[in-house]
Amino acid sequence: MLGKWSLLFSHMCSSSSSLLLLWTLVGLDVVEVSGSQPGIPLSVVKLWASAFGGEIKSISAKYSGSQLLQKDLWAITAPRPGTNSSSEPGSPVKGRINPKNAACLAAWEESGGIRGSPRKHGESFQTAYRKRLLGPNLGPPCTEKYKEPEKSVRVEEIDGVKLVKNLALKLEEVFWKKAEATRRLVEAAEEAHHQHEDNPDLQYEYFNAVLINEVDEEGNNVELGGEFLLEPNDHFNNLSVNLSLSVVQVPTNMYNKDPDIVNGVYWSEALNKVFVDNFERDPTLIWQYFGSAKGFFRQYPGVKWHPDEHGVIGFDCRNRKWYIQAATSPKDVVILIDVSGSMKGLRLTIARQTVSSILDTLGDDDFFNVIAYNQEIHYVEPCLNGTLVRADRTNKDHFREHLKKLFAKGIGLLGVALAEAFTILNEFNQTGRGSLCSQAIMLVTDGATEMYDDVFEKYNWPERKVRIFPYLIGRESAFADNLKWMACANKGYFSQISTLADVQENVMRYLHVMSRPKVIDHEHDTVWTEAYVDSALSQAHKLKDKSGPSLMTTVAMPVFSTKNETKNQGILLGVAGTDIPLQELMKLIPKHMLGIHGYAFAITNNGYILMHPDLRPLYQDGKKRRKPNYSSVDLSEVEWEDKDDILRNAMVKRRTGTFSMEVKKTVDGGRRVLKMHNDYFYTDIKGTPFSVGVALSRGHGKYFFRGNVSVEAGLRDLEQPDVALADEWTYCNTEEQHEHRHLTQIQAIKMFMTGRRTHLKCDRELIQEVLFDAVVTAPLEAYWTGLALNKSENSDKGVEIAFLGTRAGLSRTNLFVPADQLSNQDFLTAEEKEGVFNADHFPLWYKRAAEQVPGAFVYSIPFSTALENKSVVLASTAIQLLDDRKSPIVAAVGIQMKLEFFQRKFWTACRQCTALDGKCGISCDSADINCYLIDNNAFILVTEEPSQTGLFFGEVEGAVMNKLLQMGSFKRSETQHHISLSPKLIH
Repeated sequence: MLGKWSLLFSHMCSSSSSLLLLWTLVGLDVVEVSGSQPGIPLSVVKLWASAFGGEIKSISAKYSGSQLLQKDLWAITAPRPGTNSSSEPGSPVKGRINPKNAACLAAWEESGGIRGSPRKHGESFQTAYRKRLLGPNLGPPCTEKYKEPEKSVRVEEIDGVKLVKNLALKLEEVFWKKAEATRRLVEAAEEAHHQHEDNPDLQYEYFNAVLINEVDEEGNNVELGGEFLLEPNDHFNNLSVNLSLSVVQVPTNMYNKDPDIVNGVYWSEALNKVFVDNFERDPTLIWQYFGSAKGFFRQYPGVKWHPDEHGVIGFDCRNRKWYIQAATSPKDVVILIDVSGSMKGLRLTIARQTVSSILDTLGDDDFFNVIAYNQEIHYVEPCLNGTLVRADRTNKDHFREHLKKLFAKGIGLLGVALAEAFTILNEFNQTGRGSLCSQAIMLVTDGATEMYDDVFEKYNWPERKVRIFPYLIGRESAFADNLKWMACANKGYFSQISTLADVQENVMRYLHVMSRPKVIDHEHDTVWTEAYVDSALSQAHKLKDKSGPSLMTTVAMPVFSTKNETKNQGILLGVAGTDIPLQELMKLIPKHMLGIHGYAFAITNNGYILMHPDLRPLYQDGKKRRKPNYSSVDLSEVEWEDKDDILRNAMVKRRTGTFSMEVKKTVDGGRRVLKMHNDYFYTDIKGTPFSVGVALSRGHGKYFFRGNVSVEAGLRDLEQPDVALADEWTYCNTEEQHEHRHLTQIQAIKMFMTGRRTHLKCDRELIQEVLFDAVVTAPLEAYWTGLALNKSENSDKGVEIAFLGTRAGLSRTNLFVPADQLSNQDFLTAEEKEGVFNADHFPLWYKRAAEQVPGAFVYSIPFSTALENKSVVLASTAIQLLDDRKSPIVAAVGIQMKLEFFQRKFWTACRQCTALDGKCGISCDSADINCYLIDNNAFILVTEEPSQTGLFFGEVEGAVMNKLLQMGSFKRSETQHHISLSPKLIH
């Protein structure tokens, strides 16, 4: 059968209007739409399609080896006489191997029992390959030696509930280990502080993260610098680090030798030993740290920090989400900002910055609103009158934009504003919304003429549930006493801010007050963040990874003073934490069980994504866009087809259950869309605020199969040079112990399966599957080699690469041209993310092939190469286990062709005609005819204008594209989620 094509021909007339003559061929179905003038006969179009489609499919099948591999698999699964199993067809397929020897593969062309030895004259492919399955010794014939297992292959339906519960247990174990490492840091920090006596005159030289290895003009180490040994380490983004010591970062606006800083740095040196011990216990740990309430940040392993071009490092640990969440309980906050006439000029500028800094201290568990007041009340966002909103990044940024619009005039009626703030907090709390915990009013003003005790008596006394935090703007202190009284009478804290430089430190002080209940009760709550990228930290580390800084989650715990004399004061010392890269969590996902389109995901108790395959860069017009820090992405933004949030709400409530819906998934940078029906299975992860889910696509995605071969045969074929395993899949965990870090996955598999490293943690089931795949696909190596060595084949080097991928993450490749002559050298490398197996997805060519009828090839031009004028065409097809439409798709094979080669075949086919004299009256060579070949998503593969290659057909021939849509040859498919913005996808 031909692959899916659409051949479009546009007949351009010389008149001012264009009369279009269009033929569309999809598979073998031809539809004619004609204009008023005669054009190319339909029979000629069919001839061209048949000639080109037949030849290009023949080339694709020949060089990919698809028919060979498909026959081999069907040979294995041919039923034995007398069997009637759901995993085996009811009747043998004509031409297959004798069912008695069903497990012996048919077709080993180049070698017998030992790799490299030729097949004997007259010996069948089946006999030669049976010897290969049985091991290196030739021995007696297969029928005498081979004892077929009870089932060499069996198909099973995936149990989604069991699958998601097992995944939850694995994730729970990882999270528990990270939390325990953090708990050890907390205990060590509290003990070290307990033993320390503050000394205001303490002099102590420490390793400052910015100053280490810096020298002055005379070549001497600068103060707080010193020589600090750094060595590159791939575990830490290839940064140069020191695994024995930590470094200390102090915010740019703070004094490095402030007595509070020096004392805190001195006693926290005790954490170095715990940092190192934690890393030895769990080598998967990355950054560990302690963020002090005084502002300094101790980080392990030690690494040099780099200021930006202005000499500034925009990092204050106390502003980080993990610090805020650990230091305080969830809170509802109303911010009142005075915009009376006395606030003009610098005061209003300082007030805006103060409000912005307060917003920085609010996290996703907090709720807030901002009200400006003079003689009237003005909600900064009028649409949110009388309510509170979640303090996620989007909402906070939105309010910051509105702060710029404030201007000062009139008189200030603070009493009315306070009454409004108390009313909002009370009504919001009574509805059961919000944090249901702490409440506060932040008052930003240049003074108060009275104490407003009548307002407090009406709304807040005697319980004093709402804390008041006044911020006096300006140097004058005439009205400071009234504001101080408000703070003391309502369990708050007073601060005066005279300059912009004072804002940060003064705003931070309220956190200590809000944390007192937790400190006094000694509540070491463990907090977890949703997925995020700390851009400020990445900049300071000068990360050079092309993929950019990695997504992570953080586990954090508060550190309290345990000294007897300060216990009742509730002193927060800081927050200890460690990062967990999402890549580590993704390695736990059993991708081979989820299938081609299946995936796992996890969310927080706020509905924000922890991990999801769509938590990636945004695309618009085919170009990457970036959601700031990738944080605060809600599940409803990526699983947008769930209009009623049924899945999201169930997972937020930490339930266990199932859900199903029709979905559209965009691929290829948001340019293509796949439609499928997903079944979702979800449950909670104990000891964390997270819930995890898996999505399985119906059809072939609901089934998997288990194959069985000897370990000896499997390892032999696995170690061949043309074999590779998915980089981001975990066959064996080589990260848990330092002694295994140097091992490749194939080396680890061999040691584990041969018993040389029994303490390695490996997925035996996955390994068995990949060994099976290695044996079954081994004939392709010799087949491809034979084609490459045959000088009469591929003489013009139009076919460059043949490739294979299996559902167990195994890949095979064969180059038909030298590597340095490849048109696209990034294909099948990490440089082209969508073309390789990743932790969260199968290759694009695999996914697209799986949605076609097995045996039909799907063709495309990689967009990255089309833009660089080194275009190639990829052709791929799926391989199924059984001769059954419901069978699992177990592999995909394909080839990479030069675009010029592909196009030449097309133009040659289009010069044929049905006239008796062999002459064509009209063809693609005619000056007034434009010919196009487009793929099944309407992207141009062949055109007479090279610059149009790879473009969406509608951009070139909009009227014709609209006609195709009207005819039903294509359908418009719109996606709505923000991760891949593709408003006009065609399938």
